[in-house]
Amino acid sequence: MSPVVDLTSDLIRFPSVSHRCNEDVAAFIQQRLDRLDFTTERVSYIDPAGVTKVSLVARRGEGVGGLAYFAHNDVVPVDDWQGPGSNDPFDPIIDGGRLYGRGSCDMKGSLAAMLIAAQSVTAAQQQAPLWIVVTADEETGFGGARNVVDQSQLYRQMVEQQPVAVIGEPTSLDIVHAHKGIDGFRLTSRGKAGHSSSRDGVNATLPMISMLQLLKSIHERTQSDPTLQDSRFDPPDLSWNIGITGGGTAINVTPAKCQAWGSLRTMPGIDGSELVAQVQAKADELGIVFQRINGCGPMWIDPDAPFVREMVELTGSEKSKTVCYGTDAGIFNSFKQMVVCGPGDIAQAHTVDEWIDLQQLDRGVEVYRQVIQRWCCATSSRQA
Repeated sequence: MSPVVDLTSDLIRFPSVSHRCNEDVAAFIQQRLDRLDFTTERVSYIDPAGVTKVSLVARRGEGVGGLAYFAHNDVVPVDDWQGPGSNDPFDPIIDGGRLYGRGSCDMKGSLAAMLIAAQSVTAAQQQAPLWIVVTADEETGFGGARNVVDQSQLYRQMVEQQPVAVIGEPTSLDIVHAHKGIDGFRLTSRGKAGHSSSRDGVNATLPMISMLQLLKSIHERTQSDPTLQDSRFDPPDLSWNIGITGGGTAINVTPAKCQAWGSLRTMPGIDGSELVAQVQAKADELGIVFQRINGCGPMWIDPDAPFVREMVELTGSEKSKTVCYGTDAGIFNSFKQMVVCGPGDIAQAHTVDEWIDLQQLDRGVEVYRQVIQRWCCATSSRQA
């Protein structure tokens, strides 16, 4: 196996599902960074469930500018793994030119490609710094990225020096110059349980019915109102999404609790805040508890910016594009020159048989090696 496949496999073996402590995988990555002569800062915190999480911010090389690469080390859960050869999603399997395993595509393959690419250059060869940031909890509200922004000294230095930045999420190594953000909320209606044949209960579902009618009307508006759409994205609307997660325990019990949620995909200049405000006002009117869910903002850079054009040329992409998912870029929004570019196809992320093409991994190493050479080693890297 190639070094990048070996390293991706090693990373997959860490079951770093977001709700678990990730200190072991963070320590493994830090050891790799130490061997590559990076100065690494551990940024740890306790998540809302009381679990310790660790993000890493690393720097190698002196000067200003340079290149910043961003990844995350957490993965989504697996309910029914269907990959070949094993029922363990954290047992990497190679089959048919693909590496299977949870996190192979999203996004341990990308991180491995950058770490292998970084081996091809020494600190002495660099004219500008190479920064590598690896966050926790990207999959569950971007908690690691928020903590890095709030706590990391190296991150503050990075922002001051304004390197060009690459979010390594899977794009098939195409260049993404813009993505949507995500915002959301939970709604909880409370009543009183009782036998459904009596007068004793207070039905928590009834107020939620009125709320759901409002949520439906907002959804319909987002589908037809051009002021809430941006044709540069597909779909062009806010993707207003509604879900119901609870509304009773049995047919003969008056529901004591009913829960629902909503989410929307924000765009540059279209954040949907007026719509969310309508929901919150309605919740107050109905006595429903409204709770905001952590999300991220959209990312946007001019597709004609020199950095974007050069990345398109370097990767051999036809042109840069927009996507509708969100990334840590929505939190790391202090960089003027940032794109998303990583090996793997986003269509394989979060699937029951997640995989990444071996050729994408090898090509990812080469693309990242060229990016490092261009912005960390070239004589023009300081002014990029």
